[in-house]
Amino acid sequence: MTDFISVFNPATEELIKEIPVDDSAAVAQKVQHARSAQPAWASLPLPERIGALEKFRDLLIQQVETLAATMTAETGKPISQSKSEILATPQRIDFFCEHIAQVLTPQRVYQEPWQALPGTGQLEEVISYDPLGVIANISAWNYPYFVGTNVFVPALLTGNAVVYKPSEVATMTGLAIASLLHEAGIPQDVFIPIIGAGETGAALLEQAIDGIFFTGSYGTGQKIAIAAAPKLIKTQLELGGKDPAYVCDDADVATAAAGLADGAFYNNGQSCCGIERIYVHKDVYKPFIEKFLHTVQSFKGGAPTEPQTYLGPLSRQPQLIALRQQVKDALDKGAQLRCGGHSLAGPGWYFEPTVLTKVTHDMLIMQEESFGPVIGIQCVEDDESAIALMNDTKYGLTASVYSASRKRAVGILSQVNSGSSYWNCCDRVSPRLPWTGRGHSGIGSTLSVAGIYAFLQPRAWHLKSH
Repeated sequence: MTDFISVFNPATEELIKEIPVDDSAAVAQKVQHARSAQPAWASLPLPERIGALEKFRDLLIQQVETLAATMTAETGKPISQSKSEILATPQRIDFFCEHIAQVLTPQRVYQEPWQALPGTGQLEEVISYDPLGVIANISAWNYPYFVGTNVFVPALLTGNAVVYKPSEVATMTGLAIASLLHEAGIPQDVFIPIIGAGETGAALLEQAIDGIFFTGSYGTGQKIAIAAAPKLIKTQLELGGKDPAYVCDDADVATAAAGLADGAFYNNGQSCCGIERIYVHKDVYKPFIEKFLHTVQSFKGGAPTEPQTYLGPLSRQPQLIALRQQVKDALDKGAQLRCGGHSLAGPGWYFEPTVLTKVTHDMLIMQEESFGPVIGIQCVEDDESAIALMNDTKYGLTASVYSASRKRAVGILSQVNSGSSYWNCCDRVSPRLPWTGRGHSGIGSTLSVAGIYAFLQPRAWHLKSH
């Protein structure tokens, strides 16, 4: 009997579609197909691989309306944000296509006349790079185009085959991505989607793969690392965050409040690099709270299909319970609820935009990843107190400081353990910079040239002419 994934609309709770799941036998067969197809793909001239990815880029732009509607229907992401994600993805593809030749060009690192043995030959040392082989890509639902292309685009450009498991929360989007890649010229056995939830991912890890690239929660990432360890394969984990921000006493309070409110609530707070906790210097605490609340209360909630909607439903129903628990825990321990705090009645997995003040670090909301439209804001005495609190976490993804002084902000951020640091901005990702986490935020890097080298293994050449 075939199992199915049931795709529900988070805004209406209606069943959209049921999609067959790949069982362990199907997963094994698909990995074998990828293994057989990979050498021919790797031997294809690089301009042809680049051309296929550039066509995929063009198809994203041409079909943005249909693709965005699909993503919004199954994840609840507001339609304007779905379109923005898809239309920004080509910038990342372009970066990889522009830099791939430079990375793959063999590097001569040493050359001298051969003197160790008789003769007049010359010794040359060269570094080249080979693809890993077959990549397992277990992707995420909150930004399926960003997160997916960060992995499979450089993987394909470097000559790897990819077995791609989209999140079960974004299954239709994952299948749409695969269809576009095949239409663009990527052979079907070079990029193979597999459909399912945790059991399908576990079956994928049992196969003879050469690398595992996962984006998701720390808990699942830890299980993947344990399963992959005996294989001694490349394992890269892009995990969650409890991203802090600090507003200094010399900051432009209005700018900080507007930027941090958007950083905390964009995509309904379902961003690994979204702002999850805010610290504000005591001298600007009161005006910051006023302006922050004003901004949050201006965010329009509603049906995600409406162009003006900023806050839609949560993508996963169980997260409603987690958010209620965090809010209750904070209130029980003395926090002050400034707005929101409840699920909305009626169909759909909606949670009110929620702001809590008088929070402390013994509250779940300041320690555990929220991944929803809630934020805790804490008043601090000085920079040293802010630094200590920002570092009081197992995560290390991003950190932000708002200040009139670059020197002051950089000095603070250099003492905070994070993969990305922001001065007077937040929740920003660039294809030119590595995306990397520390601690429970993961291991490895995507984006930048580091995100290309991640899919390659070096080969050392000792070349002696006679």
